[in-house]
Amino acid sequence: MAAILVANSVRKVYRSAGVEVEALKGVDLIVNAGEWVSIMGPSGCGKTTLLNCLSGLDDIDDGNVELSGAGLHAMSDAERTRHRARSMGFIFQAYNLIPVFSAVENVELPLLLGGVRQSEARKRATETLERVGLGHRLRNRPAELSGGEQQRVTVARALAGKPSVVWADEPTGALDSETAGVVMELLADLHRTDGIAMIVVTHDEEVGNQAQRMVTMRDGRIVGDRQTAKTWA
Repeated sequence: MAAILVANSVRKVYRSAGVEVEALKGVDLIVNAGEWVSIMGPSGCGKTTLLNCLSGLDDIDDGNVELSGAGLHAMSDAERTRHRARSMGFIFQAYNLIPVFSAVENVELPLLLGGVRQSEARKRATETLERVGLGHRLRNRPAELSGGEQQRVTVARALAGKPSVVWADEPTGALDSETAGVVMELLADLHRTDGIAMIVVTHDEEVGNQAQRMVTMRDGRIVGDRQTAKTWA
């Protein structure tokens, strides 16, 4: 299977008031197309920093990241933004939904920013919300939705652009265990159906064990990388 993500010797340093903190210490990682990878480890180990650097949300201080053969950190900010819009989806713990927008407007916004025509963006947003079981909530704003429904809107937003990779940072962190289980079942079903590569940052072992592969971090380094029993055939 072809690699969709290749990261070599990725280093990230945070600087504040003359103090340097090396958050990533030469990380190497390869993720194949369609693979579901969880990134686990204790708080402060560099999980979210790694996700942000591998997806191009943050700059890196050294190393190289290629996604679908394109060097992310050799691009300008504008090029990187367009590349994310075309090929990536994001799911965050805090949902990051726009409060004054309806569910369908929240899902279609990244499509519009990526240059999709308004009629096509609305059609794709509607269809994706129907896929995640929210066809009856298209016009509702985030405050009118439960936590689980809001997270399903973020899943729909991540998938509507038909990305090759989805990044999820603690996707169930704000949910109760029952709702978290429903969201993870939804992600598993969509992964099986669409074959999208998924990279999920989590501290929750139950969430981490849903993946085909578990990567463990500690102190800015990868210290473990093993296959799980999941095949998603």
